Amino acid sequence: MSEGDSGTMDEDERDAFLGIGGTGVISLAAGEAPPYSLPVSYGYDVAASTFYFRLAVLPDNEKGDLADRSVSFVTYGNDDGWKSVVANGQLERTTKESVATESLQGLERVHIPLIDIFGKPPREMAFEFYRLVPDELTARTETHTEL
Repeated sequence: MSEGDSGTMDEDERDAFLGIGGTGVISLAAGEAPPYSLPVSYGYDVAASTFYFRLAVLPDNEKGDLADRSVSFVTYGNDDGWKSVVANGQLERTTKESVATESLQGLERVHIPLIDIFGKPPREMAFEFYRLVPDELTARTETHTEL
C-alpha cells in the first residue's frame, strides 16, 4: 500500500474481504424521511463486482417498492484489523424476465447466507432477489499509526 493509498484496500484485498457472501446493512433512500436501514445478508460476485440480496417480503412492508431505489450498502469486520466496504447505487430486481443472463449466472457464483431473524422458519418466508451494481465502491482498512 502506498502512502497516498493509506487506509484503502486494493481490489484484491477488497474482494478477499467480501468473499462470496456475508452480512451487512442496507440503507434505502426514503425521500425527505431518514433512510430505511436494515441488516441483510449478501452474495458478492467478484467477476462482476456485483452484490446480490435476498430480501424478505413482509405483509407490513415498510421498505416499499425496492426496484430502482437508491441504496447504500455497508459491510464491515474486525477479525484482522478493522475493514469496511461501502457500495452506493440502485437496486435492480433479479428475475428471469427483468435481467440479462449474466445476472442469473452471477447469482450462481455467490452464497447469500440465510439468516433466521423473522420469528418463523425462513422456508415459510417470501423472498425477492435484487442486485446492486455499484456506481461507487469504497473499501477502507485500519491504518496503524502512532497515537
